[in-house]
Amino acid sequence: CCHPPYSHRRGDGILGPRLSWRLISYADVLCVCVCNWQTDYYYEYTECDSTGSRWRVAIPQSPGACTGLPEPVHGTECTFSCKAGEFLEMSAQECTQCAAGSYSLGSGIRFDQWDSMPVGFSSLATSLENSPNGDDRPTCNSSSWLPQGNYLESNRDECTVSLIYAVHLKKKGSVSFEYQYPDNNLLFEFFIQNDQCQEMDQSADTKWLKLTNNGEWATHTVNLKSGTNILYWRTRGVLMGSKGLKPVLLKNVQIEGVAYTSECFPCKPGTFSRFKQVVGSDNNMLFIIVSLFFYVSSLGSTCDPFHSKQTGSAMCKDRPPCSRKDYFQIHTKCDHEGKTQVIYKWIEPKICLEGVTGAESLPPSGEREPCPPCNPGFYNNDTATCSPCPPGTYSDGMKPCTWCPAGTEPSLGYEFKWWNILPPNMKTSCFNVGNNKCDNMNGWEVAGDHIQSGAGSSDNDYLILNIHIPGFKLPTSMSSHSATEFGRITFEFETVCVADCELYFMMVRISTTVVESWEKTKTRQTYTHVMTKNASVSYTWAFQRTNQPSDVRRYVNDVVRIYSISVSNAVDGVSSGCRACALSTQPSSSACVPCPPGHYIDTRTSQCTECPPNTYLIPHTTPGPDACKPCGPASKCDKDHSFCYSDCHFTYAEGNATLTYDFSLLGSVGSLMNGPSFTSKGTKYFHHFNISLCGGKLAECTDNVTDLSITDSQRENGEGANAVKTFICQSTIIPATGRGFHTALASQSINLADTLLGVTVESTLDGVRARPELYPQTSKKVPDVNFYYRSLEATSSCESGRSAVVTLRCNPEKNTKGELSVPSQCPAGTCDGCTFHFLWESSGACPTCTERDYHQIEGACKGDQQDLLYVWTEPKLCIGGVNLPEKETLPCEGMEFWVRLGAGLGTFTAVLLVILICYFWKKSKRLEYKYSRLVMSANKECEMPGADSCAVMEGENEGDMEDEIVYTKPSLLGKLKAIASKVRVTAPLYFYSKKVSLW
Repeated sequence: CCHPPYSHRRGDGILGPRLSWRLISYADVLCVCVCNWQTDYYYEYTECDSTGSRWRVAIPQSPGACTGLPEPVHGTECTFSCKAGEFLEMSAQECTQCAAGSYSLGSGIRFDQWDSMPVGFSSLATSLENSPNGDDRPTCNSSSWLPQGNYLESNRDECTVSLIYAVHLKKKGSVSFEYQYPDNNLLFEFFIQNDQCQEMDQSADTKWLKLTNNGEWATHTVNLKSGTNILYWRTRGVLMGSKGLKPVLLKNVQIEGVAYTSECFPCKPGTFSRFKQVVGSDNNMLFIIVSLFFYVSSLGSTCDPFHSKQTGSAMCKDRPPCSRKDYFQIHTKCDHEGKTQVIYKWIEPKICLEGVTGAESLPPSGEREPCPPCNPGFYNNDTATCSPCPPGTYSDGMKPCTWCPAGTEPSLGYEFKWWNILPPNMKTSCFNVGNNKCDNMNGWEVAGDHIQSGAGSSDNDYLILNIHIPGFKLPTSMSSHSATEFGRITFEFETVCVADCELYFMMVRISTTVVESWEKTKTRQTYTHVMTKNASVSYTWAFQRTNQPSDVRRYVNDVVRIYSISVSNAVDGVSSGCRACALSTQPSSSACVPCPPGHYIDTRTSQCTECPPNTYLIPHTTPGPDACKPCGPASKCDKDHSFCYSDCHFTYAEGNATLTYDFSLLGSVGSLMNGPSFTSKGTKYFHHFNISLCGGKLAECTDNVTDLSITDSQRENGEGANAVKTFICQSTIIPATGRGFHTALASQSINLADTLLGVTVESTLDGVRARPELYPQTSKKVPDVNFYYRSLEATSSCESGRSAVVTLRCNPEKNTKGELSVPSQCPAGTCDGCTFHFLWESSGACPTCTERDYHQIEGACKGDQQDLLYVWTEPKLCIGGVNLPEKETLPCEGMEFWVRLGAGLGTFTAVLLVILICYFWKKSKRLEYKYSRLVMSANKECEMPGADSCAVMEGENEGDMEDEIVYTKPSLLGKLKAIASKVRVTAPLYFYSKKVSLW
């Protein structure tokens, strides 16, 4: 049961306070083993006491398995440590040299193998708390740091994932590591906590890691305090864009200050160790990577010529037959005869085999051809190289350099369109994701009329092309202008890909910023980027065939080609031509002088001429009157004629009515935060818009996550942070709650509009269309006013640039500041990604009040006085303007006078009617009586002959009668009498003086 030496003892099994026993399967014999060092127990030190002392104790591998453990003894001092390349041999408590093939850091530990997660490291994903449903626990379970052999790779989503390692230091030390951090949409921080989970004090430059160029590794070092230190590497995605996030890569973590190392660690496969004596310092352990055809294993063997290995590999692999993927073509430099030719070269290191079945050989070199001409600004001085033209001269590349004529100056810059050699201010390189620089590799190769990506050592290499511009210099005529554009870079390119390739265009100043990127195959196109600050800058093109880990070249035919690159106003540039400049007014002077702001160069007189009123000067355009462009409707230019803006006043005439608006009450800049929206992982975010409406003050959006390690002074100077200052800009905001942030994060600030096209009530202006159907209008008494904007900066999805329409609507229920909103159909503010629509409802958007907007109300007459009141017409759709007139009091005649007058007139009319009725009644009675007498007389007396007269009435005078016939027609009064007496006269009466006949 035991290995010698051993002892047997019968009894009850009690062998002493420090010994244990084990029962054998037969008999009642107790077998007790004597402990062996390294196999049955190991040594450790106790915690240091207050005097700085400690004890060395033996710890059994399996408690109770053996007996005879050594007694505790005094240990070394707590601060004791061995030199690099040595370890503390615990049995003798002495420093001992590491064996071959192993290494030690002395008082440190190092992690450089990431085939699996090393012991002590853990990856923790923090669940999000901002999801719309509130339950998103499973969404981040799959997010973690992943071992990738030579490095660790972070998550690629917006989850918060922490890599944690705890270490106890006996003395002050440090931690250092290498990292790649290419994407500012992924936050990367490193911080330290103590054993109470309290974050230790750190400055911003040690907590927030700086961005790196694609493929480049940076080193970060932080000092550690003695005691327990919990190290956190934390990543969290700001937002998932359409193209995903680039992960953070981490390798070579080294911690100093652990006081001692009790063992040496084996070297990585493919490496060996050796000492290097450095003058004035201790021995330091170096790791040497094994070169081609060699590898290091436990046997230390080498690869034979028919096998190969990758750098740092632990095994040999069969060398494949050579194929088309193993060589590339280049153009040779021009020789003394001005000739060049295409030649083919093997990709280094060459791992393929020639002369075997199925292997290809290098194609023969091409015919010698004339070299392409020099690039503009360079000339060929009868040598094999092109030289830049001297200052003050220019050339198109095919002719000798020529002095610029009077009244002109050289136009500085670069224009590369012929690629026989790499220009002197450009560099090319190759970076492997895991192994830093590619071995003997050029990232890009010149190819005559274009430059293209090289082969690389693997498909996920970053192939880098870089051009450095030390600064920009404006033309003399514009040097006094407050420029918003100092220069621009334009390049023409195409990509041909089968895999998921991606081309990055980056700008490197204080930090690296990805300006634009393109995925997969793209047809030949042109892209322009405007430089808005005069500073030293490097522009970088980085091409990656695939972002998946790869050790081979399967997509070597995936390529990007750049046909031309031009940079304007480069301070160290050459001249491809001359531009007009303004001359001094002194007759004898021919020097160029700067024009005042808002002045263009008159090519006829070579003098500065101010732009006409209400026009703005277009920068970097052809000199002449056409350089001044009129401002749009209802807009005016600033005093320097640099841009157009609204002065907050607008007038609109419709029929006989004129509406006048004053938008100053709305404020010069309005803000809108719409949302919230949620990503697939549950991250809550908002879109924040800043809009400059009128008054000439521009809106500003600033990222606070572009590079959180910049200093406050740099941030105040606008350095490092991505700040956008324009008419309309947008930022993406992530709230602080639920994500562990101390403040809200602002990122992805973009320019939506940098030019005001005009203000009008029309639905279309200069090709930009408003969409009234997005905002149904309930009342059309007051028309909506549209502000039209445009950005001339083209993007990959908006070739003509973005545009925006801000619709102002009169709403008396809102306050003067109003409320901004986006269409419900387009919660992001845009339905197509290029045109943005906003509605600004406010009482301040109503027209100013006029006399048409109120009416008069007459009050009751009281005490011979009457009030006249003025009130607004409801609903009141105006603001400001004229005031309501004051109340007026006028004299008036009361109601009693008119009542008395009416009563008197009524009484008089009634009495008059009664008199008339009585009169007519009496007259009708008399007439009736006479008529009846006449009828009676006619019946009796008119039958007897000889009567003188039968029509003579009583009281009538016969002498008055004549021998004549009298015809009488009833008058109006007679008709009234007839009506009153109900007698209808049907025929006229005829009276005859002697003989009367009644008809």
